[in-house]
Amino acid sequence: MATLLRVLIDQQGWNNHRAFAHQYQLSARSLAQESGDSSLASLTLSESTYERWYLGKVTPQNDARRVLAHMFGRPITQLLAEAASLGSCPPSGGEITSGRPDSECSVDPDGDAQQKGGRAVMVARRALEFAMGAERNEIGRETLDFLENEVRRIAQGLLRLPGGAVLDDLAYLQNATFRLLEGGRAKPSQIRHLYLLAALQSGMLAKASHDLGEPQSAMMQARTAAVCADQAEHQTMRAWVRGLQAAISFWTERPMDALHYARSGTAIGADLRGSVMVWLAVQEARAAALLGDAEAVGAANRRAEELRSRTSPDDLDELGGAFFFPQIRQDYISVEASAVLGEGNGNLVRRAEGAVRALSETHEAHWAFGAEAGARSALALACLQVGDLDGAARAVRPVLDLPPSHRIAGIVGSVQRVRASLVRSSRRDEHTARDLCEEIATFGVRPVLVLPR
Repeated sequence: MATLLRVLIDQQGWNNHRAFAHQYQLSARSLAQESGDSSLASLTLSESTYERWYLGKVTPQNDARRVLAHMFGRPITQLLAEAASLGSCPPSGGEITSGRPDSECSVDPDGDAQQKGGRAVMVARRALEFAMGAERNEIGRETLDFLENEVRRIAQGLLRLPGGAVLDDLAYLQNATFRLLEGGRAKPSQIRHLYLLAALQSGMLAKASHDLGEPQSAMMQARTAAVCADQAEHQTMRAWVRGLQAAISFWTERPMDALHYARSGTAIGADLRGSVMVWLAVQEARAAALLGDAEAVGAANRRAEELRSRTSPDDLDELGGAFFFPQIRQDYISVEASAVLGEGNGNLVRRAEGAVRALSETHEAHWAFGAEAGARSALALACLQVGDLDGAARAVRPVLDLPPSHRIAGIVGSVQRVRASLVRSSRRDEHTARDLCEEIATFGVRPVLVLPR
């Protein structure tokens, strides 16, 4: 029978050493800061130890038990017990969820379903590699269908999951697509399509890398996506990549670069009617807000509204997920730009509350946990700007309760802005403000990306 630890590892998608060790080290650093025990921050995990824990051959000892309990928010005795004896998993707490229905959290009675699922993926990949090798003189329809279906599947889930949950699959797909392009077997009619698939995969890898706190890797993947989009001669994808580069630049505090990329994308897509053009306009507004240019923020947001009114879905919009920019995310980023600019007033607070309400519906088709956390952080900023410290604390609480796996770079950046505003506030010496600042400092430990081989 499997332990609850193993079941939870599988449910989080950490069922390989690199993924789990990354989360383990993050939790160890977090616990070190919370407990004041600096020795915990240097804890590491070997592959052999991970495998023994996973298979239940040995039990964690000493500091490892403390880290695991902190990591999963459960007593170590519960984690090491047989999963079947514990019934269903209780809710993880907090208002921002992973977006999975509660039924997906139930523990499998035989304890082996998750492991079998992982083995099924490995076997399927091996079968596909054989099929691609069997098509010695050409690339068959089945291979292309597989790549297209996987791109669509991951795209539609990308904003509902942290980058680490999809990194492995994306790296595998990108490598398979690159091999097909380099192998010289593609027909002329297939080459442009393969380059488009490579652009989509590289763009999503850029997003995943950025989520994991590695902006250099993210920008390298984005540049690869740009090259592939050029080779595919796909104007919408070329514009989308510029928006992605603008977002990465914004979150790494490079507003001039963000403004450049957003405006470059707008120029590339001057004739486009898809939602990517709205995305580029609000990216421009957000970058201008960091520069303190209120006039440019207003102009970009007005242009976004105008573009929204005449939007017509294109092929990226139909792909959905990370490649479609809905109204609810436009409203959130517009509020965020105003909050970053410091336009705090009652109207901004009401707009921010509306954005939070819209993004709190986890079953809504366009919900994204990062956007919800960003909207809550923007509401906290707006509250602080009108002197409502308690309102700010309530707004940001569900964000601070997110598990370490969901503390992606954009969310860390959002709550750090809340902390900076607290430090500047006239109420910074109050007990609530001091506690909130300390908690945000702990929350903001940046993850380190480990790419799969």
